[in-house]
Amino acid sequence: LADDVTDEVHPEVAAAVILAARVVGLDVAGVDIVAEDISRPLEEQRGAIVEVNAGPGLLMHLKPAKGRPRPVGQDIVDSLFPKDDDGRIPIVGIAGTRGTSLIARLVTWLIHLSGKSVGLACRDGLFLDCRRADKNDCANWAAGQRLLINKSLEAAVFENGAEVILSQGVAYDRCLVGVVTDVEGADTLGHYDIHDAEQVYQVLRTQVDIVLPEGAAVLNADDELVSEMAKYCDGEVIFYASEPGPVAKHVETGGRAVFLRGRYVFIAQGKREERLMEGHAGMLPTIAAALALGLDAGLVRNGMEYFEFEAKRSMECI
Repeated sequence: LADDVTDEVHPEVAAAVILAARVVGLDVAGVDIVAEDISRPLEEQRGAIVEVNAGPGLLMHLKPAKGRPRPVGQDIVDSLFPKDDDGRIPIVGIAGTRGTSLIARLVTWLIHLSGKSVGLACRDGLFLDCRRADKNDCANWAAGQRLLINKSLEAAVFENGAEVILSQGVAYDRCLVGVVTDVEGADTLGHYDIHDAEQVYQVLRTQVDIVLPEGAAVLNADDELVSEMAKYCDGEVIFYASEPGPVAKHVETGGRAVFLRGRYVFIAQGKREERLMEGHAGMLPTIAAALALGLDAGLVRNGMEYFEFEAKRSMECI
């Protein structure tokens, strides 16, 4: 039989116990202490922690010989699975054929700079926190699952080609941001009985269909078929274009857009317009995705400028 003395534990003893569990990497642990008086700091009485184990006994708290019973099982479950936490991390999915690997790497880089631990599965490989873990083509379902089971990641980016969507599906059920660049590539999908852009459209709209209501679809307004996917999005739609014209109506009605005017990239919504940086059309989907993720404009500007230098410095980096 054992007594429950939770109410008597000194704050410094509690802090030492928590630290001991964290040092060995446990979220739930049983910690054995030798002490004369648990209500006093261990240092005052030459007390010590003598054991940390991953299988703590709960009976002494549930049915103590002395002291108040405590619902420790419920407390453990609530700690591991908070009621307001659905277990999701921010996911960005990128579909199309035009520079999707580079877009995926750039978006991953910007998320990394924001301070999050991020993973990437794309044709250039599998990346964990901006280091390449696999050099093979990882734009597939299996590689995506490898990212999703990694509990250390706080965000993930996936490149999804039409063929992978047709043969395997996407690795996740919903995403925070879905990017579609184009509906080309029908000439490589004949074995799926797909022969034109309209049929590719039906495949790649999957990326828009699974955007969460609190998320956003990032669509290429220069491509009429891609821009039509906006009607399938449960969340916000952010357009990007190589000139202001294709996004003008969307901006006027309060939508957000990223576009080029001359040599500069602009972000616009309603009557507000911000010149972000000097750039080119290839940067627009990345900037729009970063905007959808809520990343700071200054971080995006500096991150885009630094990316090329960092990539040249080490091919194993994002």
